[in-house]
Amino acid sequence: MYVILVYDIAKDENGAKAWRRIYSISKQYLHHVQNSVFEGELTESGIVKLRAELKQWIRDDLDSVLLFKSSGSRWLKKEVWGKEDKATSNFL
Repeated sequence: MYVILVYDIAKDENGAKAWRRIYSISKQYLHHVQNSVFEGELTESGIVKLRAELKQWIRDDLDSVLLFKSSGSRWLKKEVWGKEDKATSNFL
């Protein structure tokens, strides 16, 4: 399954630590696209594992994580406006 993960972490005293951990965990499962955006292929069990790891760091009252799912990258047309990171070009 093709997924896009986007997160927004509150900038408070513990926000930087949460952001670093969420970034690090997300990078283990997906390809970093820009700032707080990741994309890639994951199985349902991979999504469950990713969610369990991230859940430890997401503060429900301050942070948000969005996961968009598609049956495959071919069903998603991606447009890049501005500088394109070539590391993700294999998903087009």
